[in-house]
Amino acid sequence: MNTGSDEVGEAAVAADGSGPGGAAEEQQGQGLGSRAPEFVKARRALHLSWQVGVFVIGLAVVGAGIVMLPLPGPGWVVIFGGMAIWATEFVWAQLALRWTKRKVTEAAQRALDPKVRRRNIILTSIGLVIIGVLMGVYLWKFGLEMPWNIKDQ
Repeated sequence: MNTGSDEVGEAAVAADGSGPGGAAEEQQGQGLGSRAPEFVKARRALHLSWQVGVFVIGLAVVGAGIVMLPLPGPGWVVIFGGMAIWATEFVWAQLALRWTKRKVTEAAQRALDPKVRRRNIILTSIGLVIIGVLMGVYLWKFGLEMPWNIKDQ
């Protein structure tokens, strides 16, 4: 854990008084590595088959999320769900998920900045006006006729 200090032997202490690797860290789920039950971890073949199962299930969920990106459905949510499944077993997925959470939190904080919000509202308003004008021109020229029913004019 990086405490921001270069002092040797200095350890971080949580708010509840527990040190590094203590009860507070376990409660928050901050540890990296497999979260398989102890009896599974104790047997190499069982642990390997557990990891293969978790990988296959996570892959199926991520694959379903990728399919949902162009189709109706919560594609990104499902992809992140698959990453969370992988993160129960694989350190690389835990690190990727933490990085993603940090970036999403930073983006949310930037979006709450009044200048950014004002700019986004102005751009959205301009976009809606442009769409309204284009729809008005279409209705003026063709009426309520669907585009595939319009004959050459």
